[in-house]
Amino acid sequence: MRTWKFGDNIDTDAIIPGRYLVYNDPRVLSSHAFEGTRNDFAKGVSPGDVIIAGRNFGCGSSREHAPLALAGAGVRFIVAKSFARIFYRNAVNVGMLPLVCPDTGSIPDGEECTVDLEKRRIVCQGRSYAIEPVPDFLLRIADAGGLIAYARNLSGVETCTGSQR
Repeated sequence: MRTWKFGDNIDTDAIIPGRYLVYNDPRVLSSHAFEGTRNDFAKGVSPGDVIIAGRNFGCGSSREHAPLALAGAGVRFIVAKSFARIFYRNAVNVGMLPLVCPDTGSIPDGEECTVDLEKRRIVCQGRSYAIEPVPDFLLRIADAGGLIAYARNLSGVETCTGSQR
């Protein structure tokens, strides 16, 4: 996994510019992720890459387009000092896992890293950075691919079509 580093207060308009909000397809949105902020991201990101950020990642509007764009690019983890609350939940809802790490300033950009949820750490260049524990229910939602997929997989729950699982 390659790291893509960003600073503090990265808002949803920086993640996906407003002119692309007419699209809901994660692949289309991902092709414009960080356009005007970090133009090399959309063409260089690979599935499994990790975003590293400072404080208040995902601030701004509450729209789901921003986490959808990142999920469409194959980002599974966003590691930041803190998140805007609605972005945090929207990220989980689309199947990504936001991870809180107080030491993101020391994590290098463009390096290979691994995320170890069991040991609650991210490792880059042999150095380990602690991440806060993630509640089990959020892990299950992210592992299922998001809130809708998670809800569909619950046994005995009616789906929108009224059928039982």
